[in-house]
Amino acid sequence: MRTNVYLPKLAKVISVKEEVGGVRSIKTFRTQFLDGGFTHKCGQCAMLSIFGKGESMISISSSPLVKDYLQFSILKMGRVTSAIHDLEVGSIIGIRGPYGNAFPIESWKGKNILFAGGGIGLAPIWSVLQTTLLRKKDYGDLTLIYGARTSPDIVFKEELADLKSKMKVHLSIDVAEPEWKEFVGFVAQNILDKKPSPENTIAITCGPPIMIKTCIKALSEIGFKDDQIYTTVENKMKCGIGKCGRCNIGRHYVCKDGPVYSWAELRQLPQEY
Repeated sequence: MRTNVYLPKLAKVISVKEEVGGVRSIKTFRTQFLDGGFTHKCGQCAMLSIFGKGESMISISSSPLVKDYLQFSILKMGRVTSAIHDLEVGSIIGIRGPYGNAFPIESWKGKNILFAGGGIGLAPIWSVLQTTLLRKKDYGDLTLIYGARTSPDIVFKEELADLKSKMKVHLSIDVAEPEWKEFVGFVAQNILDKKPSPENTIAITCGPPIMIKTCIKALSEIGFKDDQIYTTVENKMKCGIGKCGRCNIGRHYVCKDGPVYSWAELRQLPQEY
């Protein structure tokens, strides 16, 4: 019997952590499959189903090296993500996937890696960061430049504090606050301020579209070539298998041809992105 590609696997929520409060709240969920599951690669996504509400494509933020759970960090935006935010430990959801391509981290061995994220955009690159950190001997220097609107909007606060003992971490907020001691300004400005060397380095940038564009411009200004810069495209993905046409950029379907692109690849696509 042919497997129904739209049929999700059942999973249980094993932990819920509030990252950011307020109207644009962010929560991190860890899930375990009830009966079998799937393995994923860094950068891939999964469709989360809330029965009676709908489903939504979410980046998998846990490392493929972690086998005990799948992690998703989710911004509350619409009907489905609001329903996800209402979940409690023990809730049952559906998960199908994994979908999309992945960051080619095997080809990056021996290279330095620069991570540049903004807001919830840290989630899509978190799996790469954690994987390369766990296999640090395979890579060069690891650096994170991350920013949010305000200090309360920063995700993974405890994890970032711990990261500072393991790699270079440069944080920023958009507007000055009395107790803030680090950079004030946008992520792209922090990149220009820190001027990380492009020599033997791969840069990954994820966040709101305007942040991605300004970061790519900043990286180019300090010498990064198009094929050294990677990002993810977060077009609306409905089916996950390139059938519905919701996520296309020209002939590319982000759900299967993306979401990971080098800037060299992305520049060849229609500029509707």
